[in-house]
Amino acid sequence: MSLHLHDTATRTTREFHPRCGGVASIYVCGATVQGVPHVGHVRSGLNFDVLRRWLQRKGYDTRLVRNVTDIDDKILTKAAEAGRPWWEWAATHERAFERAYDQLGCLPPSVLPRATGHITQMIDLIQRLIDKGHAYAAGGDVYFSVSSYADHYGALSGQRLDEVQQGESLASGKKDPRDFTLWKGAKPGEPSWPTPWGHGRPGWHLECSAMATFYLGSEFDIHGGGLDLVFPHHENELAQSNAAGDGFAQYWMHNAWVTMSGEKMSKSLGNVLSIPEVLKRARAAELRYYLVTPHYRSTIEFSEEGLAEAVATYRRIESFVRRVGQRTGAVELGEVHPEFAAAMDDDLSTPQAIAVVHNVAREGNAALDRGDDAAARSAAASVRAMTDVLGLDPLSEQWAEDSGGGDAAHRALAQLVEAMLEERERARAERDFATADLLRDRLQASGIAVEDTPDGPMWTLRDG
Repeated sequence: MSLHLHDTATRTTREFHPRCGGVASIYVCGATVQGVPHVGHVRSGLNFDVLRRWLQRKGYDTRLVRNVTDIDDKILTKAAEAGRPWWEWAATHERAFERAYDQLGCLPPSVLPRATGHITQMIDLIQRLIDKGHAYAAGGDVYFSVSSYADHYGALSGQRLDEVQQGESLASGKKDPRDFTLWKGAKPGEPSWPTPWGHGRPGWHLECSAMATFYLGSEFDIHGGGLDLVFPHHENELAQSNAAGDGFAQYWMHNAWVTMSGEKMSKSLGNVLSIPEVLKRARAAELRYYLVTPHYRSTIEFSEEGLAEAVATYRRIESFVRRVGQRTGAVELGEVHPEFAAAMDDDLSTPQAIAVVHNVAREGNAALDRGDDAAARSAAASVRAMTDVLGLDPLSEQWAEDSGGGDAAHRALAQLVEAMLEERERARAERDFATADLLRDRLQASGIAVEDTPDGPMWTLRDG
């Protein structure tokens, strides 16, 4: 089966055909660096990291651009409230976002452009739009004329032209309240750049169009982002880019929200869960598992119970792979299961893909129990390959370090615990339950929690 992706613009799931053979190009709207990242912020980065990994697994040279919006009304407001320079505020929180992406196992983007570094490209795009009659300057501002593009505006979001509300503040220079801002005239105390229309700063929608086409060309494969960006941000990106003569994105993909109590997670609602706080309750690989297991177009209702279940479930996968390694030696990356590949080719159906991972792990544990080490190694190699696509390979350098697996003391402890668990399993098989209970009690007295699961015993270090 070939890869099929859901395209917001056509409202269909269609076969992926890259513009250039063997190359896949992706632009993902990144963070507006106004504060500390929360789980809702990072979901988009994780979902498109999985897409990138799957494209690479399928042999594509994948180029992913993820921008940083480092100039914005919210950044200026929060920096002023904190009494800090806007550029320092933005840089501080950009580092916080990149730290979160790194912690959660996102591959570095091909390029990480900042809006403030691409003012020249934005000015060029504005001039092209003015020359074509799709934009106009007024009082130091520049606006996109929605009525000049009326036959096409709303194609992405389905907005009716007579109902369009951009959510912008009123401005005396606008010819039509539906028009949106390309360039904002300078205000006292705010950063600004010189242009033919006066000093000012870019509008949000303009930034992404300029950066996407600068790095990926006038036409590229996939534009991604959160569902909340479909309107007005992505609608306006599409309108201004097409109006300027650029083909722009051929597929539009949008991930759903992370919610709490049914509401989209946002700072304005006060229901945020910052990445540093959540990582006090779960390891980074476990949080990633929680966020990438649901389908990217499905809403995640965040809960402590759901996170705890994800922690336990991921540890079963981890325990199986480690168990095989302890029994048979180093496990290499193998091949993904055909059912896993079919699930991923079906619009990145991660719930079905994860189910395949667990099925193979169960088969591998059964093989271990009956002494079939070859079958167990084959299953573990496949599990490693499949979890690698999801960025969750338990034996990857990132997660080995996260779990302490790179530490010599931890490796020694693991060998001792696994040996005791194998002895306990033999005692249970021989119905020597007194010995089995004694071994478990010894482990618990040493601070080792043992859980008997359908996939075999799983051990963890108890807190405290």
